[in-house]
Amino acid sequence: MIAMFSLSLILILASCIYFTNAVEWLGKKLNLSQGVIGSIFAAVGTAMPETIIPIIAIVFHKGQASEEIGVGAIVGAPFMLSTLGFFVTGASAIIYALFRKRPFKITTSLTGFQRDMSYFIIIYSLAVITSIVNNYIDIKNIVSIAILVSYFVYVIRTFSSKDDSLRDLKNLYFSNQFHLKPTINLIILQLIFSLLGISYGAHVFIKYTEQVSAMAGVPPAILSLIITPIATELPEKLNSILWIGQKKDTLALLNITGAMVFQSSVPVAIGMMFTDWNLTGLTMLTTVLALISSYISLIYAASKKSLSPFILMAGSIFYCIFLLQLL
Repeated sequence: MIAMFSLSLILILASCIYFTNAVEWLGKKLNLSQGVIGSIFAAVGTAMPETIIPIIAIVFHKGQASEEIGVGAIVGAPFMLSTLGFFVTGASAIIYALFRKRPFKITTSLTGFQRDMSYFIIIYSLAVITSIVNNYIDIKNIVSIAILVSYFVYVIRTFSSKDDSLRDLKNLYFSNQFHLKPTINLIILQLIFSLLGISYGAHVFIKYTEQVSAMAGVPPAILSLIITPIATELPEKLNSILWIGQKKDTLALLNITGAMVFQSSVPVAIGMMFTDWNLTGLTMLTTVLALISSYISLIYAASKKSLSPFILMAGSIFYCIFLLQLL
């Protein structure tokens, strides 16, 4: 069991290495900016596996339990990214800097970071407010459509951004291994291969995490609210760690923030359409903490015109608040 647990983690890490390499080459071939590669291609690609699970639970498995699990998973993703995701990214920059692999300062596209954070805060706040007022006015279906439209506006705006293009790309791994030119078809093949590896590795990792937790006597509530969400957001965190190590800070940060925008848009809109969308207790707490953590990072970036790894690591404070409330 421990061996399978470890192998699944290795598979996720290896797949993430192949994924970051493939998505960089895809961006180069399509002449895309780092903003598009990080905020859309990388973010949506790695967010898709854990997004499908709650949607299936809500749409195809009717019942109160399925609805609660689905909504909990939907709001859990932005929370994990805005707290632990930020913390891991900031901590990685500091650790790499201590080993003299990179400078302490995070050099990212502030325009892209502020764009993503602004969209996230506005869209997610709207979803939270809708949960509060929906008992008095049935507006959630209208708001859900508005949120979906907002995400498409965000995508268009991101494609029109002026972020720098990628430089210093490593050779495409499939190109080296099969001794072929890095054509668009080979790039897409590596991208699909890596996403399948990420999805399967995450599935096995979660399965054996549950078994190991059961053996250790971890309560189901702790498993569903702490361990499983950390596991499902592992690909985004590993991608950001890899890019931080390569000094590709824009990709590292926008991979996290772009995933936050996507997770607060498409899954949230579907959740609003197919559930009562009544956020209470710990579910409401996670949304509030995610918004506060994001707002602090946005205000710091806007006022200081820079982004410190320490301000990103502050996201762990809000995760600890959640843990204290839970335990």
